[in-house]
Amino acid sequence: MKYYIIVNPTSGRGNAGKAIPQIEELLRSFKLDFELVQTERPWHAADLAEAAARAGFDVVASASGDGTANEALNGLMRARAAGHNHTAFSILPVGTGNDMNFGLARHQGMDDAVRALAENHRRKIDVGLIRGGDYPDGRYFANGVGIGFDAVVGFEAVKIRWATGLVPYLIAVIRTVLYYFNAPKVEIALDGETFTQRSLMTSIMNGRRMGGGFMMAPESAPDDGWLDLCIASEASRLRLFQLIPHFLKGTQATQPEIKMKRSKTVKVRALDGVLPTHADGETMCYAGQSLDIELIPSALEFVTLEPS
Repeated sequence: MKYYIIVNPTSGRGNAGKAIPQIEELLRSFKLDFELVQTERPWHAADLAEAAARAGFDVVASASGDGTANEALNGLMRARAAGHNHTAFSILPVGTGNDMNFGLARHQGMDDAVRALAENHRRKIDVGLIRGGDYPDGRYFANGVGIGFDAVVGFEAVKIRWATGLVPYLIAVIRTVLYYFNAPKVEIALDGETFTQRSLMTSIMNGRRMGGGFMMAPESAPDDGWLDLCIASEASRLRLFQLIPHFLKGTQATQPEIKMKRSKTVKVRALDGVLPTHADGETMCYAGQSLDIELIPSALEFVTLEPS
């Protein structure tokens, strides 16, 4: 088995770079045959992952947060489109939110992540594809897409450099509630249903969590063949603050402003206003007008611990 480890040294406010000696020591402790490389620029991880798949590596693991993991995922999916479908994917979680790893993996810490590589238990995961905004040809995602309020929260959280985990997202939520709460009027088309409403937020999930702790789709699974949607209608600032604990606990479905849906395809169109959007925490657009999302079932093998 040959392992290709992609490290973004700036992930987790620089913690990933500091963790490289620990990562290498853990990999050697399991006697794994690996090559470790560091990213140097945006989309470098995608190019590295695609090249690794074409070179025949058995596993590409992203030692990073969600953004670099998303790039690596895109590189692997590009390689698969060219017929190089041997390479599996995994994550060594050293980022800020680690939401993708939370949704895909049965391991959460670094030690377990490396042990998972050694044990090589694989599960097939679904992968989403979103087209629109700054990516008319599409961008793949594994955890989820956020349109509206949660996208702006992500944009704000990136600006908070002194904290990790849930904290920067909580601060960003407060900022966003105070400065962004005008819900655009949108048309949302699912497999067998189309409706129009003022939608503060439309989260389209393959995983379960966003923002380091907000359970957008607590019942979602990355291998069930469905996208899980959490759609929030227009609400006042006070009401938004009241809803935050429900999203942290995953109980928002009990609230009248929230619709929970499932679909294999989703189309979102702005009838007025714009659609700020992220995919796996990476900016898709700041002012999109129309987005098409589809799920590709069992698209990729993911290396994680065997279920206990």
